[in-house]
Amino acid sequence: MKKDTQIAARKDDHIRINLEEDVASGLTTGLERYRLVHQALPELALEEVELGQTLFGVQQRVPVLVSSMTGGTERAARINRHLAQAAETLGLALGLGSQRAAIENPALAESFQVRRYAPNILLLANLGAVQLNAGYGVDAYRRAVEMIEADALILHLNPLQEVLQPEGQTDFRGLVDKIAALRVKLGVPIIVKEVGWGLSAAAARLLYEAGVDALDVAGAGGTSWSQVEMHRQSDPYRAQTAAAFVDWGLPTADSLLAVKPVFHDRPVFASGGLRSGVEIVKCLVLGASMGGMAGPFLKAADESLEATVKTMQMIVEQVRIAMFACGARRLADLSPEKLNPTPQEG
Repeated sequence: MKKDTQIAARKDDHIRINLEEDVASGLTTGLERYRLVHQALPELALEEVELGQTLFGVQQRVPVLVSSMTGGTERAARINRHLAQAAETLGLALGLGSQRAAIENPALAESFQVRRYAPNILLLANLGAVQLNAGYGVDAYRRAVEMIEADALILHLNPLQEVLQPEGQTDFRGLVDKIAALRVKLGVPIIVKEVGWGLSAAAARLLYEAGVDALDVAGAGGTSWSQVEMHRQSDPYRAQTAAAFVDWGLPTADSLLAVKPVFHDRPVFASGGLRSGVEIVKCLVLGASMGGMAGPFLKAADESLEATVKTMQMIVEQVRIAMFACGARRLADLSPEKLNPTPQEG
């Protein structure tokens, strides 16, 4: 029970720090290097813009993902409920925060169980890949999926965060083979994501060979979990150690461009510092199947359901308008010529 209490306390720490402290990466997403090409003659009406697609057999109304955030506490349960209700209203996909707390203590499962609020969306379970080296077998990952009636499972990779946590697990040996074995046995699609430092081409190649169904690059440029862990430290030397990594990682655009060619025909999602629907459309042009956000939705969901719905509506409308203004009727029309690199100084 002591471990359960520690995990719950860490989750509440993470929510509080993300909402109250400056935890921004020292890097940008790299998306500022690109501009969508304005089309003064789009030859379509706004209402003709189609945002739908099918992923993992689920029909999606919009190519927007609520990136994994939280769970395991009362505050997190309210946030997840608001996210799920709003996502159902507008058709967003929803990834939940790590369910380890509920695997360790099933009494916490209710904070993740949002399917009744969102029966029709793409819903993603979530556990750390490193738990495969900490005694978790296929049954634990299957429980995470069944717990929330998920359509797929996110395995998150966070080696730097684990190293910087006093309670972190730092043995990442042999995970590729274990992920491959899990993919064979689990029976649902597996998505592997970083948590804010990006995936390299080398990592993507290994994960492709392991049979992983999709990737979320979760690049640098948004929340830096080294900064979050810095704010959790009581030891000033450990805090300084974490602070040194403020500009660590692969920017989201760079990671997406590196990963997409080696992951071939399988979906790649883009998240990490995205703040508008315009940036989501940039990522779609660069090859992403969805764009994910966490920070803007977390703040809204902590406030109210109404704020969450309005924030999601705003993002979806930005996506629709950006597609209209660059002359794209459907997602398949977001071809490379819709994007121009911006001139770089010096």
